[in-house]
Amino acid sequence: VIAGVDEAGRGPLAGPVVAAAVVFDCTNIPAGINDSKKLSARKREALAATICESAEAWFVAAVDASEIDARNILNATMYAMQQAVAGLHVVPTTIRVDGNRAPDFSCCAPDAVIETIIGGDGLDLSIGAASILAKTHRDAMMIDYDRQWPVYGFAKHKGYPTAAHLQALTSHGPCDIHRRSFKPVRDVLPVAGA
Repeated sequence: VIAGVDEAGRGPLAGPVVAAAVVFDCTNIPAGINDSKKLSARKREALAATICESAEAWFVAAVDASEIDARNILNATMYAMQQAVAGLHVVPTTIRVDGNRAPDFSCCAPDAVIETIIGGDGLDLSIGAASILAKTHRDAMMIDYDRQWPVYGFAKHKGYPTAAHLQALTSHGPCDIHRRSFKPVRDVLPVAGA
């Protein structure tokens, strides 16, 4: 039972970091899976629906900005990955993680073999599928946040540090989903006692 794991949203200044885990039956893997960054938004959305229908198991976990600030982004990402695997209704025997680091999965898959694969989202179909689910889930969350805080343009940049986002941050200050431990956000926070 192979679970592919990937995350989306380590670099943004706002919103959650999201991780997904996907287990396929090797006889039922949808065509077209690739690194989510290499697919158009429309293709990602279509594939996400197909992956959810055809996967043997899948789960998406999100860790919000306040938890990112409390844990730091690396630890929050590892925690999201643990939560994604823990949410699967099957226990994987192998867990493949995109990148060069993996969390301790002994809490949810104590006997699993852990493999890290740099560029895994483009090399392994289960990791690629996880990258698609993580990205589409996070994008949908950021579009929802855009309705709550329209001045920041979250629907466009998804919380990444674009010029427009940095300008909005300077003009309006941070909102509830900004990561206060990230320097560009920290730089616009009011100084204590000032």
